[in-house]
Amino acid sequence: MSPHPSERPHRTGPGIGRRSFVGSLGAGVLGAAVLGGASAAQALPAPVTGGRATAAPRYAFLGTYGSGIITCAYDTATGALTRKSAFAAVTDPSFLALAPSGKVLYALDNAGREGAVRAFTIGAGGRLAALGRAQSTGGANVTHLAVHPSGRYLLSANYGAGSVAAHALGGDGRVGARTSLVQHVGSGPDPERQEGPHAHQILTDPKGAYVFAVDLGTDTVYTYRLGPGGALRPVSEARSVPGAGPRHMVFHPTAPYAYVANELNSTITVCSYDPSTGVLTNGDSQPTLPDGTDPGTRNYPSEVTISADGRFVYLSNRGHESIARFAVTGGGAGLRLLDTVPCGGSWPRHISLSPAGNLLFSGNQYGKTIGTFTVNKETGALTRSGPPFATVSVGCVLPT
Repeated sequence: MSPHPSERPHRTGPGIGRRSFVGSLGAGVLGAAVLGGASAAQALPAPVTGGRATAAPRYAFLGTYGSGIITCAYDTATGALTRKSAFAAVTDPSFLALAPSGKVLYALDNAGREGAVRAFTIGAGGRLAALGRAQSTGGANVTHLAVHPSGRYLLSANYGAGSVAAHALGGDGRVGARTSLVQHVGSGPDPERQEGPHAHQILTDPKGAYVFAVDLGTDTVYTYRLGPGGALRPVSEARSVPGAGPRHMVFHPTAPYAYVANELNSTITVCSYDPSTGVLTNGDSQPTLPDGTDPGTRNYPSEVTISADGRFVYLSNRGHESIARFAVTGGGAGLRLLDTVPCGGSWPRHISLSPAGNLLFSGNQYGKTIGTFTVNKETGALTRSGPPFATVSVGCVLPT
């Protein structure tokens, strides 16, 4: 399968287009709601571990382009991966999320003109079995999904259509009817990447009180409240610098701040957050590459994640082919770039921390590898742990 449109390099064009928001109700577009979500990088709370890793296997699920979902076992001390099985009957499941119970896996499916979301039970050895049927997200090119912490709703973002959706989840975890579909409207100054809305991520704040949609095409992060019956109701909008192209964001686990990775201008923005209203306010931005980097380097930040203690933020740089490490300063109000390390391949679309926080995985889409790193809990420093794991074109690495 060809790479997702959002993964191809593009230049930033001149001009500033209009940006607006429309949420409509009805047969074509149902104004709906959602509660919140656990992302691939923040799927489960960290387990309590002793000084030495146990022999019990842990599993990581790989969302791929063209090869379905691959189950790997991983060494909890080194991150070394071993392929165990695969579920091939799903198209380009480039992002995955885990139910709060840890027993059900959710995936994208882009087999049709409209995207879909699917559920799988996780059996012995990490083997997957389909749970229920695929449900349409109501828009083309679904690119991201998240599970609300309550386990009652699944949220999804349609990159191609520029819309976001919510689905009810059954008691056993299967995906039920769509409860909401909200269409974004607007554009940005880049004529190739921002000709219209492109919702790239959907997530909730740490408490699941509000839902957030990061839209690269309109330079906006939208805030929603999930109403009765799963209806997404608009609350506010945080507009980025025109042409920034916000792609993904992550919340600080305890302080009222969030960090937004901007794909098109290669920056990261610190946002203050009011948890009582759901309002985000953009603050300072800074480059994601070190001073002195070749000015000709074409770079497109992708994933951003944060350590469980909120002391370090990590960001993947596609083009520079690196993972940036930032120290969180000022109680969450600032970031300081500490260093970058090679990602172990090409085009690091996704990075994720293990539940214990001692490992980081880099899913390198074009290089068809996964870089594995140990994490120094005191300094946040990354150290490569063995050679990259050779695999297929990867969109997501979800360690459990």
